[in-house]
Amino acid sequence: MSTPPVERKSFRAQVADFHTPLHIRERVRRRVPPAHRKEAKRIMKFAIVGGIGFVIDTGALTLLVFLFGLTEDWQRLIAKAISFTLAVISNFLWNRYWTYPESRSKPIGRQMTQFFVLNLMGLGINLIVFGFADALLTPIVGPAPALYGAQVSAVTVAMFWNFAANRLITYNDVKLGH
Repeated sequence: MSTPPVERKSFRAQVADFHTPLHIRERVRRRVPPAHRKEAKRIMKFAIVGGIGFVIDTGALTLLVFLFGLTEDWQRLIAKAISFTLAVISNFLWNRYWTYPESRSKPIGRQMTQFFVLNLMGLGINLIVFGFADALLTPIVGPAPALYGAQVSAVTVAMFWNFAANRLITYNDVKLGH
């Protein structure tokens, strides 16, 4: 006896189906307990906002270093501080209005001050990691690859601080799971 032909999707169609936002959402929904789904959604939004900030940070850093010629070690650190600040401004606005729209019990000025103070601490962490990684990588891979390697390292480390500190202090008026 012959079996009926199985309708098969192309590999490209299978990959496209697997990575659709609905599929990812469904996988998260099955793995995250109902009481934690709202917070998981906030974490995902915070990560997306962080990605936007990373693009702003890296783009501004690239412009400052390569277009404006800030190539000395101390100039690269200043360029990094400027690019990081631009990203923080963007991240505050996105997090206030998209990630934590329920966070309105604090006046915007107070909340922005908390966000900036915590992110200044994050900037300290970011600059230490950036300076160390840039100094370590530059003689090995050259200045351009070192710049981006140091950038990825600095942003990754600072991201964990920024999420935890801002969730616990800046956005503590939004209760977990609500």
